[in-house]
Amino acid sequence: MAAEDFTPGLNFIRTIIEADIKAAKNGGRVHTRFPPEPNGYLHIGHAKSICLNFGLAAEYRGLCNLRFDDTNPGKEDVEYVDSIMADVRWLGFDWQDRLYYASDYFEQLYQFALHLIRTGKAYVCALTADQMREYRGTLTDPGKNSPCRDRSPEESLDLFQRMRAGEFPDGAYVLRARIDMASPNLNMRDPVLYRIRRESHHRTGDRWCIYPMYDYTHPISDALEGITHSICTLEFEDHRPFYDWVLDQLPVPCHPQQIEFARLNLSYTVMSKRKLLELVDKAYVRGWDDPRLPTIAGLRRRGYTPEAIRYFAELVGVAKRESMVDMALLEHCLREDLNRRARRVMAVLRPLKVVITNYPEHQVEELAAENNPEDPGMGTRKLPFSREIYIEQDDFREDPPKKFFRLSPGKEIRLKHAYYIRCDQVVKDTSGNISELRCSYDPDSRGGGTQDGRKVLGTSHWVSAAHAVDAEVRLYDKLLSVPDPADEKEGKDFKEYLNPVSLEIVKGCKLEPGLAAASPGDRFQFLRQGYFCVDSDSSPEQLVFNRAVTLRDSWAKIEKARQNK
Repeated sequence: MAAEDFTPGLNFIRTIIEADIKAAKNGGRVHTRFPPEPNGYLHIGHAKSICLNFGLAAEYRGLCNLRFDDTNPGKEDVEYVDSIMADVRWLGFDWQDRLYYASDYFEQLYQFALHLIRTGKAYVCALTADQMREYRGTLTDPGKNSPCRDRSPEESLDLFQRMRAGEFPDGAYVLRARIDMASPNLNMRDPVLYRIRRESHHRTGDRWCIYPMYDYTHPISDALEGITHSICTLEFEDHRPFYDWVLDQLPVPCHPQQIEFARLNLSYTVMSKRKLLELVDKAYVRGWDDPRLPTIAGLRRRGYTPEAIRYFAELVGVAKRESMVDMALLEHCLREDLNRRARRVMAVLRPLKVVITNYPEHQVEELAAENNPEDPGMGTRKLPFSREIYIEQDDFREDPPKKFFRLSPGKEIRLKHAYYIRCDQVVKDTSGNISELRCSYDPDSRGGGTQDGRKVLGTSHWVSAAHAVDAEVRLYDKLLSVPDPADEKEGKDFKEYLNPVSLEIVKGCKLEPGLAAASPGDRFQFLRQGYFCVDSDSSPEQLVFNRAVTLRDSWAKIEKARQNK
């Protein structure tokens, strides 16, 4: 089943939304949002959330906002904002005129904080971060009240206004909610609402020296935007009581419902922004769009399509429990998509020269080749065939093992779209390495048939030596050498599990001549090699291709084995 044939199934979030619509809750409206923090590039886990939020809005004829929760200026950057917008658009979604920033609400958030202080629901605290951790208690022991908890609203108002005015150094004071230091939920033990931080903000500059905390900002932003269903990942489940508490204390226009689902965990990679940032900053990879990373930018550069990622997001679905998704499923989705859309071409990655001795020396003929057997509408192309060609080194063995169905001395193979050839002589250089094969062809075997009806088991791809274009091919593999570093020996740094052969660069590859006009982002199936994409580094002077995925589909084999049980 391909992406365009897939119909979304019912899940617990859709069940909630459909019940709300039936009950005319929120006037029957569905309004979601995708709220990334602009502190890094988005990855495949964010893609699942994007597909879910925008997809639900489209499915129920609602709206979805794009909102940047930009409350931590020290880690945020315009580069991340731009990359996030590009990723959402590339995945096929449009927020139209509903682009928001939490920083749009800084003044309203400040006024709401004043309201909480006046009503006795918040106070200014002078405890240090270490002291707050000490006072907070544990999962089994209740916390202790801060000595500042009994400040009068008037004193806290004065201090908070002076915090905004910049009278105090960073860390001198924070604003905390007054809830319950004995609550079994640690998130309800007087959480911090504001802290002093003298850092320039990418949108507001130096206008503010106090910044609201994410957990305080998020519910208010949702309410101000009229969100009906605030869909978050599972780590926010314990934060939901505070989400509701904030909205219950304030005169906001609506009270959205927070719903949590399990985030995506993918094998053989890392999904932590902190770890991804470390890989980028310490040059373990070549930037946020390195094709080995699970970032959307990296997947796009590697050759993934938005259709494949949307298909993957639907197949994974939404659940209430964390689980590890096999990377093979993501690769399967890409193969399913590219199998239909990618043009087949011939590329020899490690060339071995073949001279067809009985072929006319200066003759060149054009052979017809189908562009995609899955789609006859994609037509055919012409391939030049001449006396000298290249085949893959692995397609020849001087001393072949049993059941080796490629070329060997005295044996025949079929050249795809061309003729049968037989190896007559092996030419070696002074070091004893094979440098050339001398072969003969059967002129009556064009297209794969012969007058005597004989058949050969092996078929090889090839390119005409005189017409081949040179290219560099980058063979990417999994980022990590183990499915999940967390399952390995405790105390090891995740970087110790980086796959040492995650990238192999092959130079001197020979491609059929039509690929000279390929542009960055174009995708092809190299026959018998896999699916490849033209890299952004590519130019007419130096073609560069990335392997997006191999042809072998382990997920399809897994599913077939399950069905046969």
